[in-house]
Amino acid sequence: MRFTFRCVDPVADAPLLHSWVTQPYASFWGMLSATEAGVIDEYAKIQASGHHHALLGLDGGVPAFLMEEYLPASSPLADAYPVLPGDAGMHLLVAPPSGVPEPGYTTAVMDAVLARLFAKPEVERIVVEPDARNTKIHALNERFGFRPAGVVGLPDKDALLSFCTRDGYLAARATLPTLEPSARMESTRPEALQGAAAL
Repeated sequence: MRFTFRCVDPVADAPLLHSWVTQPYASFWGMLSATEAGVIDEYAKIQASGHHHALLGLDGGVPAFLMEEYLPASSPLADAYPVLPGDAGMHLLVAPPSGVPEPGYTTAVMDAVLARLFAKPEVERIVVEPDARNTKIHALNERFGFRPAGVVGLPDKDALLSFCTRDGYLAARATLPTLEPSARMESTRPEALQGAAAL
């Protein structure tokens, strides 16, 4: 697996994150007008919350994407749907390419993120709630087995609530030719997913 993960350092990583979240392509992240101080404050709160955590995905040691994992029961989603044991929430922001975009890169990133989450035995289902207008992420989510459950009103947006089970992810993954065959996972057992997460 080409990607590894490390925890976000709110202060040290603020300049980098600020350079990502304030670009027009990241408009749905909701931080276009953020300052570096605002980024520090936001990620310090996330890292101290106990139920929400931010990680940088590294490609060869170089930061390539930002992922957040959280407990839906401790988020605004708790009032939007009946949270089940084993639900895990996820946010993803891929960094802008530094050169010519690599075909299939975002697909590979999404695969690494989902594999990491499903490597946890307690995770049965991944929940996402992107902005209802964000058609690009809806399409990517669908390719990986997410199924929409309808639009819900959250404090900061109208979101398309979608769910992906471990079996749904593995079934969808098997249909994606851009993923390296050597990394394909044939088992739904958590231990099989742990190797693919490469943590």
